[in-house]
Amino acid sequence: MNKAGDPTEASGPRPPLECALYVVATPIGNLKDITLRALEVLAGVDLIAAEDTRVTRKLLSAHGIAGKLVAYHEHNAASQEGPILAALAAGQAVALTTDAGTPLVSDPGGRLAAAVIAAGHKVVPIPGPSAALAALSAAGLPSERFLFAGFAPTKAGARMAFFSEFALTPATLIFFETGPRLAESLADMAMAFGPRPAVVARELTKLFEEFRRDALDQLAVHYAAEPAPRGEIVVLVGPPAEAEAASEDALDALLVSLLARHSVKEAAAIAADQLKTPRKRAYARALALKGGA
Repeated sequence: MNKAGDPTEASGPRPPLECALYVVATPIGNLKDITLRALEVLAGVDLIAAEDTRVTRKLLSAHGIAGKLVAYHEHNAASQEGPILAALAAGQAVALTTDAGTPLVSDPGGRLAAAVIAAGHKVVPIPGPSAALAALSAAGLPSERFLFAGFAPTKAGARMAFFSEFALTPATLIFFETGPRLAESLADMAMAFGPRPAVVARELTKLFEEFRRDALDQLAVHYAAEPAPRGEIVVLVGPPAEAEAASEDALDALLVSLLARHSVKEAAAIAADQLKTPRKRAYARALALKGGA
């Protein structure tokens, strides 16, 4: 194949791509999970901004494409934004790829897309693989309504407060997590959400793909007793039962976070609203946590 690497080149040369930023979804594991349109775009753009050029080059090589790559990631986003905007200003077509899945989902691509739009250029989605949706499709949990929340904070207190914000969200919750933090996060989820049905999805589309389904507290026990798992991890939590009350742990964690920035009265009001719990209950706990002051 030539630089175009076009799997449909027998039908004749394709016209140059329109000047735009093409947000290209790439495989989350299996290199065959890429669309024909994505291959055409990656072959036809003037420049590919990749989170990791080594990962994207491996994908391109697997499909016979030779493209010009530059690195674009959280550590160089500020310095690379200018050259990418300059390429677009010169009429070039630019693709944006992440290491796996759909760009802008828990990665720095959102900043670039916003800058491109502000500069008056088009942003074109090239849809495809997504770890969150792949996990949801096979989890066996309600999928009519779901909320993707990304990664939880690393510090225990902030993580617990983060989960507590979603305690009564009437939807299946989707989180990303790392292996070393998985057991602790599951334990915090069990405190915030109770023993809801949940799924840990790991190594999606790869050789050792795994779905482990159980109640949150049981999943926490399982992973606490095992070595930290490898690979990309998605955790899905089923929605709350109707009229489920916020647990004491969830209420306390949220109040502790709020009391660092608000008065007792304000913290209680915010917590009562977020967790759909009586204000009297929230105020009593806030007062107790504040030491009766």
